[in-house]
Amino acid sequence: MFARLRALGQDWSDDPAGMPTSRKFLIFWVMAFGQFMALFDIQIVSASLNDVQAGLAAGPDEISWVQTAYLMAELIMIPLSGYLSQAMSTRWLFSMSAGLFTLSSLLCGLAWNIESMIAFRAIQGFTGGAMVPLVFSVGFTIFKGKQLAIIPAILGMVGVVAPTLGPTVGGLITQGIDWRWLFFVNIVPGVVVTVLAATVIRVNRPNFGMFLRIDWSHFAAMAIALGGLQFVLEEGPRKEWFGDHHIALAGWFALIAAALFFHRSLFSTNPIVRLSPFRRPIFAFCCGFSFVIGYGMYASIYLLPVYLGRVRGYDSLEIGTTVFVVGVAQIFSTIIAARLVERVDLRFIITAGLLLFAWSLWLTSAMTSQWGFWELALPQAVRGLSLMLCIVPTIRMGLGSVTPQELPFASGLINLTRNLGGAVGIAVVNTQLQDHTRIAALRFGEAMGHQGANTAEAVGSLAQRMGAVTPDPAHALMLAEGYLARLVGREALTMAFDDVFRLMAWMFLAALVMVPFCRPARNAAPPPPDAGAH
Repeated sequence: MFARLRALGQDWSDDPAGMPTSRKFLIFWVMAFGQFMALFDIQIVSASLNDVQAGLAAGPDEISWVQTAYLMAELIMIPLSGYLSQAMSTRWLFSMSAGLFTLSSLLCGLAWNIESMIAFRAIQGFTGGAMVPLVFSVGFTIFKGKQLAIIPAILGMVGVVAPTLGPTVGGLITQGIDWRWLFFVNIVPGVVVTVLAATVIRVNRPNFGMFLRIDWSHFAAMAIALGGLQFVLEEGPRKEWFGDHHIALAGWFALIAAALFFHRSLFSTNPIVRLSPFRRPIFAFCCGFSFVIGYGMYASIYLLPVYLGRVRGYDSLEIGTTVFVVGVAQIFSTIIAARLVERVDLRFIITAGLLLFAWSLWLTSAMTSQWGFWELALPQAVRGLSLMLCIVPTIRMGLGSVTPQELPFASGLINLTRNLGGAVGIAVVNTQLQDHTRIAALRFGEAMGHQGANTAEAVGSLAQRMGAVTPDPAHALMLAEGYLARLVGREALTMAFDDVFRLMAWMFLAALVMVPFCRPARNAAPPPPDAGAH
């Protein structure tokens, strides 16, 4: 027993790629589960916000910050994790992140008002954000050859399944126990991950001197730029974008901070975030793919539950059952992508993935107000199959093109662009949904105006049927007009969903333009052994 404990505590910082395979996979699965917890908690409260709002006596404008605070804090930590992993070591950064994430989950469950909940959710998002990119950089450091092929596939699957499961599991917990258990469920697995991470993750050594040389202006600029951008994207669709004073002010702060951030990235002697990976064109294009994939992935994960809830009237369990088809298809896609990545040109794989994703969105753009599980099964299955064919080659090409020294920063950047794509995507589709619904409703109104006699006849027929409910003719007419208005609103909203999915399909087709430019440099030196065989 003591021999096993000593083996677990053995330091492999000098040769992380040389550790036993069993040790590699133990480290990987511990870190992957931490990543799952962080991503899972983004969406776990989304189906239960009304219960949280009632439990904390919060207003409708305040409750949205339970989500916004988490996302803003996570977005700031993701690019910062590369610097901290070198200063603290991956071992201590990951274990401290997992421990503080667990503690903040406990505090969220014990929150006594909306202000305390928002503060604890921000801490939870900030600490959880470090676990997401670290597992990518460690995976590309310790694995090589055929083993490396499955790493982006598994992590890509975690990245989609976790937020997809979140609303369903959250709804079940709230219905079956209490909304506070949305956070308490993290405590036991969080403690296990924290202890195992501190015990087994020994892949690099800390350089605490880096804390003395932190460029605080660079850090502040990054935090304000990303936080301000997330605030604008979250609040913009609800408050008419820059017509709102607070959103306009946040936008200006974010723009000025972004200019300072890029200046310090280029000229600081010790930048918080290194942009040197962008000197490699293939990495820059992969970040472009990552942005597009994040846009489509998170926007589609967001849109379908909204459609099923607002148009079809599904509850959280019915919604979860319907959208879970994507996760099932992804399991098969993971196996396919892991095998193809070692045998086929990565550009061919991502081309197939983008085309399939565009096709799935195009299929979804034919929705009617009567679509349910079976009608959505094929589009979702195609989307699930396409996701890994998009994500795996993107991560493999992007992280496989950088040096081991740049890997922590590159991992943070490629994850940041995917999250930014998701934030931009949700904001844009929300705005498009509102605009296209209004346009469709106006068209319905014009059509009924041109066919006034037929419309009046239809309303009269409905009013006669409503006579079975109320003997008052005026009341029956009012009920008939209300029913027709709801019918028009439902159909207008459905048409808007179709328009939004169709526009996203065109975006994925446009992304194919970048594929020919992802050609590896002919004179590129082979990567060193600890970077993996790319």
